[in-house]
Amino acid sequence: MTSSSGSLKLEIHTEDKTLGKWSVPLSEEVFWRFLSGAGGSEKAVFSEGSIFSPFLFGKYFDPSDAFPLWEFEADVLLASLRSVGQCRVDWSQADQTYALISDLPVVGKNNVQVYVDVKGKMMEISGQWNINKKTAASGDWRSGRWWEYGYVRRLELPGDADPQNSEAFLSNKDDYSLLEIIIPKINSKNKF
Repeated sequence: MTSSSGSLKLEIHTEDKTLGKWSVPLSEEVFWRFLSGAGGSEKAVFSEGSIFSPFLFGKYFDPSDAFPLWEFEADVLLASLRSVGQCRVDWSQADQTYALISDLPVVGKNNVQVYVDVKGKMMEISGQWNINKKTAASGDWRSGRWWEYGYVRRLELPGDADPQNSEAFLSNKDDYSLLEIIIPKINSKNKF
């Protein structure tokens, strides 16, 4: 489905029974070793200012670990990236919604997926760039050294977020895609 603005509405998945997903942590040392031998696609995805960068929040933070994004003001947390024009992500909240907007580098066919764990109030944004590469023994790229196949950012959602009624949109531009996620607040009377 496409919106009137040309954005593609993404399906937000709520059922994901993948065993061991994101169970292999990405340490800082492993990240630097991986990035030193990585190609252009990987470097674009993990670059400074990207939602998937382990350094997005000012110090190393494994993107497969959930981060409480909305507990922080974007202007404060991203100030240093914005001052040098490297910020490609923003988040905010209004009376009735939470919002996340992020540029995603175009890496072949952008197959970004959004999952929510309704009970655990968790959201994950992931995608795979290396579809042809042989995956781990489990057969699912997310169960092993996931950074060799794709990318992820896991986010803790606020207590009053209503992840079941979230919406996600993807707009393709020439050299990037724009991801927009809108999460209503539980007691908001009006839908967005």
